[in-house]
Amino acid sequence: MPYSAAHKLQTRQRILESARRLFNAKGFAEVSIGEVMEDAGLTHGGFYRHFKDKDELYSEAVRWFLCEKAPKPWQRPRRNGHKSRAERILDSYFSLDHFGDRESCCPLIALPGDVARGGDDVKAAYQEVMEKLLVLLQADIAGPQARERALVVVALCVGGLAASRGVADPVLAQELRGAAYRQAQSMLKARPC
Repeated sequence: MPYSAAHKLQTRQRILESARRLFNAKGFAEVSIGEVMEDAGLTHGGFYRHFKDKDELYSEAVRWFLCEKAPKPWQRPRRNGHKSRAERILDSYFSLDHFGDRESCCPLIALPGDVARGGDDVKAAYQEVMEKLLVLLQADIAGPQARERALVVVALCVGGLAASRGVADPVLAQELRGAAYRQAQSMLKARPC
């Protein structure tokens, strides 16, 4: 008896969640299809019923981050209802929880090097995630330079966390993260020209 459409969808989602976590934690080249399937509790042979190859899985795993089904621990709402959505995004993005989360973190900070070496589909998926962040931030920024300021905030979010994760010195990591956070906050609050 063939599996139901709902079962196939659930299985695909398990594979995507496994891949997203493993790719974020280890990078594309360091993760095998067998490892993804084992982590998802499935056999290697079932992979090709859901994806044509590892590149397709990678693209879909990057997009999977946009799934709102299960917020990541660092995305949980906090008691800061007086802040705009953009300010709450910055608080979460630069939080210590997000900084330390190597599996569920935003793929924008975990995967830029891998994506730059990837194919067009992977770059398109990465761009979708970046554009979603840009749209969310730009919605709370007023004035004629709203897009420019939102672009700067996105660059500070991604670059600030990627740089702070890339150093061994925890003091320097904190300085980088803190400086990027403060500058991103100032861009949100800057008066339009």
